[in-house]
Amino acid sequence: MNLSPTLHTSNVNLAGLMTVLGEHLYSTPLVALRELVQNAHDSILRRRLDDPAFSAEGASIRVSADIARQIVTITDTGSGLTEREIHDYLATVGVGYTRLLRQREGARDELIGMFGLGFLSAFGIARSVTLTTCSYQEPEKGWCYQSNNAQQYVVTEVAPGAVGTTVELDLREEFGKLSGDDYLARVLGRYCALLRVPVFVGARTTPLNAERPPWQADPSQPAAHPLQARKRRLEFAARFEQRFTPLCTMPVEGDDLRGLLWVQDGGSYGNSDNRNLSVFLRGMLLDDDARDLLPGWAGFMGGVVESDRLLPTASREALQRNDAYRAARHAIGEAAVSGLAAIARSEPEVWRRILERHNEALLGAALCDDRLFELLADEVRIPSSQGDLRARLLRHDGMVHVGFSTGGFEDMLFRMLGVAVADGDRYAVLPFLRQWASRHNTRVIEIGTEKGNRVLFSEEAIAPARLELLTRLLGDGEQVIAARFLPVELPLVVVPDREAELKRRLESDEADKRISMTALRLVRNFTAGIDGSVRSRLYVNLDNPAIAALLAAGEGEAAGRAGALLKAIKQLLNTAQDRDEQPDLRVALSTIGEAALALMGQGDRGWRISGSGYRNWKRSCAMTAVRASRIWSTGSRVRKLKKPRPCCRKHWQRHAASGTAGWRSFSVTGGCRRVSPAVAREHAHCAKRSSCLNSPIATTPSVARNRSAPHMTCCAAMPMSTD
Repeated sequence: MNLSPTLHTSNVNLAGLMTVLGEHLYSTPLVALRELVQNAHDSILRRRLDDPAFSAEGASIRVSADIARQIVTITDTGSGLTEREIHDYLATVGVGYTRLLRQREGARDELIGMFGLGFLSAFGIARSVTLTTCSYQEPEKGWCYQSNNAQQYVVTEVAPGAVGTTVELDLREEFGKLSGDDYLARVLGRYCALLRVPVFVGARTTPLNAERPPWQADPSQPAAHPLQARKRRLEFAARFEQRFTPLCTMPVEGDDLRGLLWVQDGGSYGNSDNRNLSVFLRGMLLDDDARDLLPGWAGFMGGVVESDRLLPTASREALQRNDAYRAARHAIGEAAVSGLAAIARSEPEVWRRILERHNEALLGAALCDDRLFELLADEVRIPSSQGDLRARLLRHDGMVHVGFSTGGFEDMLFRMLGVAVADGDRYAVLPFLRQWASRHNTRVIEIGTEKGNRVLFSEEAIAPARLELLTRLLGDGEQVIAARFLPVELPLVVVPDREAELKRRLESDEADKRISMTALRLVRNFTAGIDGSVRSRLYVNLDNPAIAALLAAGEGEAAGRAGALLKAIKQLLNTAQDRDEQPDLRVALSTIGEAALALMGQGDRGWRISGSGYRNWKRSCAMTAVRASRIWSTGSRVRKLKKPRPCCRKHWQRHAASGTAGWRSFSVTGGCRRVSPAVAREHAHCAKRSSCLNSPIATTPSVARNRSAPHMTCCAAMPMSTD
C-alpha cells in the first residue's frame, strides 16, 4: 500500500472568477471610473521615472463622454504599453506593472495601484472595452486591445499616435448616465480632488482638481492672511461636508497623515452620529465613509485626510485595520482634542457657537478624555429643573442633586427649597456630574434611590404605636417612615423607589417583547440584586407643626379628620408621580372640601338654604344694605352669611358644650329641623333680643312675620351641615 501523499492542483473556474472580479468586487459601478483614472495616474508616474525626455508639464488625464453613443473615454499621457506588456500585465489577472515599480526608489509612496485588478472593473459597466496605446519605448508602433468579457481578447497593431493610452468604454444601457460631462465632473471631482496630476473633463481647459488642498500650499508663495486662509479652509471643507455647513476647521498633521477636521454648524443630540471622514490614498479617494477613524464622541465632526501608508482592501473601498490604521486613528483623535482647545483659546465667538449647538454631545465627549473634561467642565450646561445650568450653579450646600424623572416629588420638593435638580436620565449627565463632583469636593445625591433618600430624609425612630397611627391615618400601601427634612412646611412626601420600578419593568412580560434577550439577560443580572419589595416610601416630616399636632392628638375624631385632610393633600401632591395607579382626585378634593366646611363650623358660620329661601334672603340683604359679597357657594345650596351677633354666638357655644352642636340643619322656609324641643325652648328668649333680629336671617320676610317661631333666629347662629 502506497501511503505517501499526492500533491494535487486546484482547478479554477475562470468564467466564474472573472464575473466575481468584474461585477461583484466593487460596491458601486462608479468605482470603475476611479480605477481607470488611477491606472492613468500610475502610467504617468512610470513615464516620469523611466523616460528622461518626459516633462511633468505635459502630464494630464482627460475624461470625455459622448452621450449620444453612450461612450466614455479616458486618455492619459503616460508610458503606454508594448504588445508584450499588454499580454503580461493588462490581460493577466492579479499582475500589474505597478508591483514592479514599487520596488524602485521614489515610486512606492506615489503609486496608487496594488493588485492588478482595477482594469477588470471596466467590464462591470461596459459591453465592450477598447484600449489603444503607444509606448514611449516603441513610439513607432501602436496597439489596440479589444474584449467583451475580459476572458477572451484580441490585440491588433494600429497606426501609432501620441505616447500614452486611451480606454474607450461602450457603456451598458443602465449606465448611460455616466456619459454626461456634468455627471462625470461631479463624480471625478470628488474622487480626484487631491490627485497631483491634472484631470480634465470633456473640452474644459481648467482641471477639476486645480485647487490644491490647504495642507499642500506652495511654500514658494507668500503666506495668505489669516482671514483668507480660514475662508479657504472652510470652502474646501464645504466640498466634502454634504449635510451641514462647516463651522470651523482644525488641521491634522503627522508623519504620514495630513488633512482637515471641522465642526458641523448644526444642532446635535447626545446620541447623534453625523461623523463623516474621507480618506485619500496618494491623492485618490479611497473611502468616503471612514467614520471609524474619528473618535466615537465626535458625532458632530467631519474631515478629509490624506495618507501614503494606509493600505486598502482588494476592492480599494475600505481600509485594512493594521498598525497604520490604528496610528491614523490616534493621530486624528489627538487633532480633534487639540483643535477644540485651540478654538476655545483663539476663536471665542466660534467656541460659544460650538457649545450652543453641541452641548449635549460635548457632555459625553468630556468623559472620554481628561483634557476635554478640563476644557469643558466649566463650559457645558446641565439640563435641570431650572433650565440648562453650568455644574457649579447646581451645587447647593456642597451637594449636587440628580433626579431621574420629570414631574415627580423631586420637582415639588426642590422647587419649594429653591434648589435645582439635574436631569439624570439625560445623556451623560450623571457620569459627568460624578466626575465633576469628585474634582470639586462635592457630593452627588441621586434622588429616588435608597442611598440618596437617606441623605435627603433624616429617618428617626419613634414609638411603634405612633408609627402605626401614622400608617393607619396617612398610608396607602407605602412604607411609612418618620423623618425630618426641609422644608418644614411640607408635612409628608411620597418617594417612589426608582430601582424597584426599574426591576419591575425589566422583569415584566412587556420587556421580553421590546428588548433583545441578550441585553435583557445582562440587565436582569444587575436587577437581581435589587430588593423590589418596597415600591414607594411615605416620609412623614416630624418637624411639621401639623404632624406634631396629629401625633399629640392621638386617637379621636379630630385626629381622624386631620389625618384625612393630610392624606388628601398627599394624594394631590402625588398626582404628578409616574405611577401605574393614580389616586382618585375626586375623593381627595371631596375630603379637602369637607375638612374646610368643618373648620368653618368653628369660625365663619354657614347654612343650608333652599333655593327660594336664598332668593328671599338676598332681596332682604339688599333692603338692609347687607353686603352681598359675603355670599359664597359650595355646591348649589350652601351660602356663607355674616357672623352671628354675640347673643347667638354665646348660645351656640352653650350648645356645643352640651353636645347638641351636631344638630345644625336650617332652612329659612322650613324652619329649624333636627333640633330638639328642649333646644328650641332654650332659644326662646332670643326672639325678644333686638340683636338677634339684626341677624340676616332674622330680617327675611318670612322670619320677620313669624314671631311665633322665636327659635329660628338663634338656630341661625348654628353652623350648617353638608348633608
